Formats: sequence, structure tokens, C-alpha cells
Amino acid sequence: MQPSGILALHKPRGMTSHDCVARIRRLYQTKKVGHTGTLDPEVDGVLPICIGKATKVAEYMSDFDKTYIGEVTIGYSTTTEDAHGEMVDQKRVDREIAESEIRKQLKAFTGEIKQTPPYFSAVKVNGKRLYEYARAGIEVIRPTRQVKIYSLDFLGNVHTEPGLRSFIFKATCSKGTYIRTLAVDIGKELGFPAHMSKLTRIASGSFTEKDTITFEQLEQMEVQERGDILQPFDRALTKFKRVIADEELEKRIRNGAVLVKDASFGEQRFLFYNEVGECLALYKPHPEKTEYVKPEKLFCQSAG
Repeated sequence: MQPSGILALHKPRGMTSHDCVARIRRLYQTKKVGHTGTLDPEVDGVLPICIGKATKVAEYMSDFDKTYIGEVTIGYSTTTEDAHGEMVDQKRVDREIAESEIRKQLKAFTGEIKQTPPYFSAVKVNGKRLYEYARAGIEVIRPTRQVKIYSLDFLGNVHTEPGLRSFIFKATCSKGTYIRTLAVDIGKELGFPAHMSKLTRIASGSFTEKDTITFEQLEQMEVQERGDILQPFDRALTKFKRVIADEELEKRIRNGAVLVKDASFGEQRFLFYNEVGECLALYKPHPEKTEYVKPEKLFCQSAG
């Protein structure tokens, strides 16, 4: 039987998300593997990976809110906005930056904010990734996007060398937020160039650090054990309302039937479960016939 479910991987630093997928394919002996939200090579932490049937829900996981713990270093900025790029601007921190001043800026960046993605990012402009322009030394107008910072908390100071100042924060944010850029923008408001010196993702949707497993742990398991630790695919769909289908309705759902709308369905997308707790399908309002709902994604086999 092919493995199926969601693996909450603790991605190590030094590996791309693509590298992680390739290694998981080998460990689980299957080609049907996909990640749900890229982490930069030097960022570690929670990377949910869909295996087998669970790849059907990967697209819904990209909308997950994320939580990070980051370290900001004030005193110089880099081409990549993190510690691994070339220095582009430097200004010695020659005054005391009070903790209250940092907290004030963190509060100012909480809520809906606008960001301009860094040049070293995968955002597309005119069909090409920004990092492709950056590597070619070509400047282009970068699109501004609106994101939401739900919380931004000061966690403490870090001892640094003279002329620099570093501190740690915790951020929970919407999809599409560039934490590197957030670090740079906070530094600007404090009057200095800055960059993200360390970053760890501690949560992606409902998947947190306590759910994760490392490659080292996976390597020590038997194939059966690796399958047993997978989370059910519908854990990625907890934001959708659940409706229980009786046996007769279940047969129709398994055949992908368009159904007459019922008050219990609500007005948004929702999940059908059968009476024994199996997730059958994700349904949505019919785009043309307002009195009907139709399947957006079937997770069950046809009733035949």
C-alpha cells in the first residue's frame, strides 16, 4: 500500500525545500510528494510535506498563516536581506536603542502592512523570477503587496559585536509575508540598515514544532514506521465547515454529484464526511446555478 498523509518535517538549514522533497521521495519510496510553502535554504523549521493522496490538499495549505522566530541585526544590510548576502549598506549603531523603542516599532508593524518583495525572491515580474533579474544585475519595478501581521512580539536582546545591535522577535503573519523584508523595514524606522540574521518557522497552519520530525529520525525508522507517523490529509482542511452525509448521500457524493443546496451547508466551501468519519469531498457553491453546490475536490473512490 502506498504511503499517504502529511509529514511535518523539521527542515534543516542548508537544504532547499526541493532537496527535502527529493529526500522524502527516497525515504517513502514514492514519487507522489510535494511541499506546501517554500522555506529559504538557510531557514529551518516547520515544512509540511504532502505524500500520496494528501497531495490533493497541498494547494489549500499554501494559504496557511505562519509563525516565525527571527533575529534582526541592525548595523548593515545585505543584497539578500539575510546574513548570506553581500553587504550593501553599513551604519555603525552609535547610540543606545532602548527596548521600548524597539517594542514601539514592532507595534507599528502589526496589522495590515505593505511590503515590496526582495530582489532575491521567487516573485515573478514579466514572466521571470526576481532572483533571475538580481543575478543578472537588472533592476525592475517590484510589485507591492499587502500582508497582515497578526502579532509581533519582542523576545529579547542578543549580544553582538561593537557597532551592531541584535534582538529576537516572534511573528505570526499571513501567507506571502517576507520576514526578511520586515527586518529591513524595522531597521529603517530605527534609523539604521538591517537584515534578518537568523530565522526559524515554528508553525505553519495547525502544524507546529511539536509535530515535526527530523531527517535523522526518519532515517532510523522502518518503512512501515514512517507511514505510521503521517498525519491525515484532512488536518490541512480544518478551516472548512464539516457536514455529515448519510449512506444514501454518500453514494451520490462518491460519484461527484451536483447537489441541491441545503441550509446546513452554509454559503462557503465545506467538507462532506460520512458517518464513520471519512473525509469524502470538498464542495463549493455552484458558479452558475445558485441553488446548487458542486464538488471542488473528491477524496473518495467512486461508489461504482
